[in-house]
Amino acid sequence: MSPGGRKRILGLDPGSLRTGFGIIDCEHGTAVLVAQGCIATAGGPLADRLRIIYANVAALIAEHRPQEIAVERVFLSKNADSALKLGQARGAALAAVPVALGVHEYAARAADAADALAVAICHAHTRRLEMIA
Repeated sequence: MSPGGRKRILGLDPGSLRTGFGIIDCEHGTAVLVAQGCIATAGGPLADRLRIIYANVAALIAEHRPQEIAVERVFLSKNADSALKLGQARGAALAAVPVALGVHEYAARAADAADALAVAICHAHTRRLEMIA
């Protein structure tokens, strides 16, 4: 596909209580918002929260049919329990991604829907520049 070709990108900012998402269409260096929001798990047992994350990410993919996924990398935390929960939430989100979709990782900046959109836009521009180079 040419550098200016249309791509739909799902950006994810995983968290065990709130997983932010942003979906954009990008073409010729322009990004258009399709959807954004947060998957709120409302606390409860971690296993239940992971199932909610998995089911909702799978539903987003089925509904919006992105061609690529951009996700924030796990950051290092001083609290091992928090880092473990974040890693598990990230794993639940990524487990919902079909094998055929490319997954691209970017460094974490903050949290929630705004950051998920930011990582999707970051990926759109990065992939465009990589195709030109």
